[in-house]
Amino acid sequence: MGYNAPPMSLRYDLHSHSLASDGTLSPSELVARAAAAGVNVLALTDHDETGGVAEAERAAIKAGICLVPGVEVSVTWGKQTIHVVGLNVNTGHAPLQEGLTRSREFRNWRAEEMGRRLAKHGIEGAYEGAVARAHGRIISRTHFAHFLAENGHAASVRDVFKSFLKPRKPGYVPGEWASLEEALGWIHGAGGQAVIAHPARYTMSASKRRKLLGEFVELGGEGLEVVSGSHSRGDNFSMAQLAKNHKLLASAGSDFHGPENPWVELGRLQTLPDGCRAIWEGWQLDECARRAVS
Repeated sequence: MGYNAPPMSLRYDLHSHSLASDGTLSPSELVARAAAAGVNVLALTDHDETGGVAEAERAAIKAGICLVPGVEVSVTWGKQTIHVVGLNVNTGHAPLQEGLTRSREFRNWRAEEMGRRLAKHGIEGAYEGAVARAHGRIISRTHFAHFLAENGHAASVRDVFKSFLKPRKPGYVPGEWASLEEALGWIHGAGGQAVIAHPARYTMSASKRRKLLGEFVELGGEGLEVVSGSHSRGDNFSMAQLAKNHKLLASAGSDFHGPENPWVELGRLQTLPDGCRAIWEGWQLDECARRAVS
């Protein structure tokens, strides 16, 4: 039987990516970096993909930290894309894998279309360049961004998104992802908890954000990523208030993708604001927590 580890004794980072999606470290390299940064409990949450979890779990045992199996599901809601993180999911759950497969198939079509649109804009070889940078089963916008930045089309990966990959830009391709109901059904069916990722990052009015959270709660959603690597300190406090208003548990994650983005680092997170109830309260961490605090 597991035990409830004291929440303050462990450092949590519940949002990260590996080469299995659009990160730049292998799952084992990611775990080693997290351990070196003092992270005790790490969630691997690749985009629409759980293929890196098994390797990360083996590495976590060697590193003496806890690995939370997770996934970040792409969702279309209110005509825009949002991301829902699933934590502690059973990666062998068939309906979850069937849903993620559909999402990856759309990603692959989108990548081909992005290549075609960029070619019309005079940028040849973008699709092939993105494929060469993808080590897993998905081709993401980040892979395109690295190709474009490395070939002088923008000063940085961040600038690529602003100039090429946002709505009304040459490489942007809209699409329909899973519905919010579908995504939560997959996560809950796999025994996981659903968390809205980096909520302050979405461009929406306050009333639309409240509507999103209301629907999320009605569908059984459990958490809000109050502290994120892409949030400001003010964002953290605003999201904490929203979590309290909607009776949602608070999560914290860096959304780390790789060391080439020094402004986001594993475990480099502000503490949850006062009054939040952490999503990890009550988790049964078993032997891995004993290792992490020993």
